[in-house]
Amino acid sequence: MSKANIGVVGLAVMGSNLARNLASREGNSVAVYNRSWDKTETLVAAHPEANFVAAQTIADFAASLSTPRTAIIMVKAGAGTDAVIDQLCEVFEPGDIIVDGGNALFTDTIRREKAVRETGINFVGAGISGGEEGALTGPSIMPGGSAEAWETLGPILKSIAAIAEGEPCVTHIGTDGAGHFVKMIHNGIEYADMQLIAEAYDLIRRGTGLSPAEIADVFTEWNTGELESYLIEITAEVLRQTDATTGKPLVDVIVDQAGSKGTGVWTVQTALALGTPVSGIAEAVFARGLSSHAEQRALAGGLAGPGSFSVEDTDAFIEDVRQALYASKIVAYSQGFDAIRAGAAEYNWNINLGEVARIWRGGCIIRAQFLNRITEA
Repeated sequence: MSKANIGVVGLAVMGSNLARNLASREGNSVAVYNRSWDKTETLVAAHPEANFVAAQTIADFAASLSTPRTAIIMVKAGAGTDAVIDQLCEVFEPGDIIVDGGNALFTDTIRREKAVRETGINFVGAGISGGEEGALTGPSIMPGGSAEAWETLGPILKSIAAIAEGEPCVTHIGTDGAGHFVKMIHNGIEYADMQLIAEAYDLIRRGTGLSPAEIADVFTEWNTGELESYLIEITAEVLRQTDATTGKPLVDVIVDQAGSKGTGVWTVQTALALGTPVSGIAEAVFARGLSSHAEQRALAGGLAGPGSFSVEDTDAFIEDVRQALYASKIVAYSQGFDAIRAGAAEYNWNINLGEVARIWRGGCIIRAQFLNRITEA
């Protein structure tokens, strides 16, 4: 039986979609392994067209890969990642490559890379942005690790990454934890961008009395200009949705409590340690935290505070909000890139900020026309 040239460990939605993306590229054969065999069976059975090699044990997985072996781990960040790395180190050999594609804290990646390097195995921490859809159709990928590992891994990652203006949205970010550091900052900027959009919506709705559907039209118009971005696009889509049960705008029915996976908090904590101001990102993280305190917010609603307001010239007000949103976006991205610059100096990473902006133009959540200006700067 022919051997696979790449493998994926961890077949939840992100891992399964990434495996399918890899298998869809010409010349790729993908070894797949999951701790529970049923997920492996389900993936392989659901996609008979894919060139998958199913493995029941970690030893079978290693044996199914051509050398030097390359495996991408797609499991929940934390102790589970360490456990899989330990298992792979037992069956891999010097020169093989282990890639952590999860949302790991960059200091964990630094620790893991150092430990794995001592075995002669290459370790790469790769931030992958784009969510479930991006993993399947083309994400933005931010790999760290050695130049030697990138030499082998680079062509594979370029083949599955999103394409923006003819270029794959992946580049070698730097050594050890650089890739996961940049992914962390990406997520922090995402928090800020989403909060700014939410505040713009709130101002327009309270100030003009426009309905969510009417504000969706405003956002759609904005998406044809300098604010063109994935987040503006999907915000307009959400605002047009109606709740099937009540007939009300969906945005008025859903619970106004935001969840979090922790990367925004990591961004703010890291920036504080570096002495780098990321006030826009920090306020966005606090706003998410505040949203989770629904009972307190309900009680505070009866206290004195800002009330409703009205504007005389709706079009002029909307234009003011648009310009304010764009200016605020510039500040948030500038703070994020400054944090990357500070992190690179602290951890001795040679990070090309223009390249970071370039690979964020497609596949990732904060992809935006605005990034072209940063790339060119």
